[in-house]
Amino acid sequence: MSDRINTNDRTARVERTTRESSITVELNLDGTGRTEIATGIPFYDHMLTALGQHGSFDLTVQAQGDIEIEAHHTVEDTAIVLGQAFNQALGDKRGIRRFGDCFIPMDETLAHASVDVSGRPYCVFTGEPEYMVHSVIGGYPGVPYSTVINRHVFESFAFHARIALHVRVLYGRDPHHITEAEFKAVARALREAAEPDPRVSGIPSTKGAL
Repeated sequence: MSDRINTNDRTARVERTTRESSITVELNLDGTGRTEIATGIPFYDHMLTALGQHGSFDLTVQAQGDIEIEAHHTVEDTAIVLGQAFNQALGDKRGIRRFGDCFIPMDETLAHASVDVSGRPYCVFTGEPEYMVHSVIGGYPGVPYSTVINRHVFESFAFHARIALHVRVLYGRDPHHITEAEFKAVARALREAAEPDPRVSGIPSTKGAL
């Protein structure tokens, strides 16, 4: 794995290669929502595009994985690298809001995400209907996305971003709407948490470090 951090403009580039996948993520926290996503899994591309656009992050993701087996390894590894890039782009977290919170309605669905850029990885994921364990989106043709992995995506991202992330579905019916509302809620919460706070010049913690 190789990485590069630019502490002046909060950007990061992270690469990770295993026997199962090769992932490169470039991230600018102070972007405008410009995205270039290619994972080989169309629905996951759609979700990562939404994450970048609604977070106002410039985000490039290039992923090649063993999708001939299934999408799992590529989806998981991309979430890992994305979390690492987010953590690195934040630098010492000086002057940020630290906390973020967002409700996203999407037709019949309502999802909520809360973020603490705490340096302490934790993820709580709750509220998805039981049928999400068996639902599949896309793949006709192409590589399908199994929604059972949603929890693992956010857990992997939170652990490697070193944030506390709570994601919950208050209600919903359509697996596409539920998943997309989750990603958009996380994007908006991350955007708020990572934004500069004009009233804060130091690190927003009584400990003096995050």
